[in-house]
Amino acid sequence: MGTIKTKGIILVEHNMGDFDKMLTMLTPGMGKISCAARGAKRFRSSLLAGSQFLCFGEYVLYKTNSTYYINSCEPIEIFYNIRKDLKKLEYASFITKIIIDVTNENENSYKILQLYLNTLYMISETDKDLEFIVSVFKIKLMSIIGFMPNVRFCGNCTKTENLEFFSLKDNGFKCINCAKIDKSCIHMEKATMQAIKYIAIAPPKKVFSFNIGEEASKELSIIAKLYLNDKLEKEYKMDNIF
Repeated sequence: MGTIKTKGIILVEHNMGDFDKMLTMLTPGMGKISCAARGAKRFRSSLLAGSQFLCFGEYVLYKTNSTYYINSCEPIEIFYNIRKDLKKLEYASFITKIIIDVTNENENSYKILQLYLNTLYMISETDKDLEFIVSVFKIKLMSIIGFMPNVRFCGNCTKTENLEFFSLKDNGFKCINCAKIDKSCIHMEKATMQAIKYIAIAPPKKVFSFNIGEEASKELSIIAKLYLNDKLEKEYKMDNIF
């Protein structure tokens, strides 16, 4: 097989012997792949920077049997501010863990990669609240992978009035009356409801282009956490990262 040129970001790096690394990379067209970086641990290796966790770059790969090998790479973004801030690194590692779980090989991962990169940029380069950034990421990711919440009408009676609750059972908004018989419902402020609606519909590049108050941000965090855990059938906790 000939060489393959692709952009990608390193999700995981493992040492392999004294000088080599085994990497997990997310690419837009091939999905999540494993690839070996021979000699990447050598001080003068041309693969040294491009084989590090969270390095986004342009890679030239070749494949033998079932294994990809990195022939060369050109780093585009290394998210330096994340590397020097333990709190930012913690949040970046947390969303990476989720990305690893929802991606596979041989699938189009363009939108997921776009959201992931935009989220890392927000963590690295802005002063937005980290919990808010991750909450937006969770809801948008769910929307991309097939769990877009219903944000247009009540998931039970289909009415568009008095949508004050979010239902985990029915994947989206519920009116006051229908929420009375749904124990999975969580009450929302109007600002929270508008935020969820915007996140679900907005393109990944613009999904962080809004602000909400402290109370609405707390509600968004709770809903995003419970919704993602429910749909992925797994409890994600920040304290499991390190």
